[in-house]
Amino acid sequence: MTAEIITTKALHLWYGAESKNGAVVGGQHALKGIDIGIPARQITALIGPSGCGKSTFLKTLNRMNDLVPGVHIEGNICFDGQDIFDKTIDITWLRKQVGMVFQKANPFPMSIYDNVAYGPRTHGIRSRSELDGIVERALRDAAIWDEVKDRLKKSALGLSGGQQQRLCIARALDNEPEVLLMDEATSALDPISTAKIEDLAVALKEKYTVVMVTHNMQQAARVSDKTAFFLLGELVEFGDTDQLFNMPQDKRTEEYITGRFG
Repeated sequence: MTAEIITTKALHLWYGAESKNGAVVGGQHALKGIDIGIPARQITALIGPSGCGKSTFLKTLNRMNDLVPGVHIEGNICFDGQDIFDKTIDITWLRKQVGMVFQKANPFPMSIYDNVAYGPRTHGIRSRSELDGIVERALRDAAIWDEVKDRLKKSALGLSGGQQQRLCIARALDNEPEVLLMDEATSALDPISTAKIEDLAVALKEKYTVVMVTHNMQQAARVSDKTAFFLLGELVEFGDTDQLFNMPQDKRTEEYITGRFG
């Protein structure tokens, strides 16, 4: 049985709420009592209609929602057995261990090399040989090294959309995280670039845990080991991808994957 690298218990999240006398007042209840165990070195897909809480849930896993004003969170998230909301947790450390790739590629306006070296430099690495090794490893892990190795000093903004997204994946991998979060990382890409990212995700699970939000159910069926179906802030069903798509246990899951709503 595969070990769970992230677990959540009774996880609730509200946007724009207030806490009064120990109770949560007002706001939008975006996550409602999420209990899930995400297995290590597998791909877990999060599916569901727009506004169901998928991306909100993903962003709680490395506390990106801390950056949103008025967010109130209750419940527990453990990463490698540690409570990520514990006051002793270093948020910078957490986000190094649980990296994120966003829907829209966001390379920095600098060279390909400097994009990937940016994170290690901010963490104090100055040795050119060490940076060279980190950059090459991250670009290789992101399956883009052969395409860019002869133009590392050229601007990253000159890359195609699919290449820019793989560069952003390389940037997320340069700190050797344990978990890679992907928030609809292929939704803005053409089919060829999408296929490359999907192949990359499958390759990455040899070394990393991947959690991906996708609107594309065919993509979830193709690449993921586990699938979680969210609806109106609730986790309706979670299990092996083949079983969830072929023998869903909940009628709402069946209705969603057969296209009756969403």
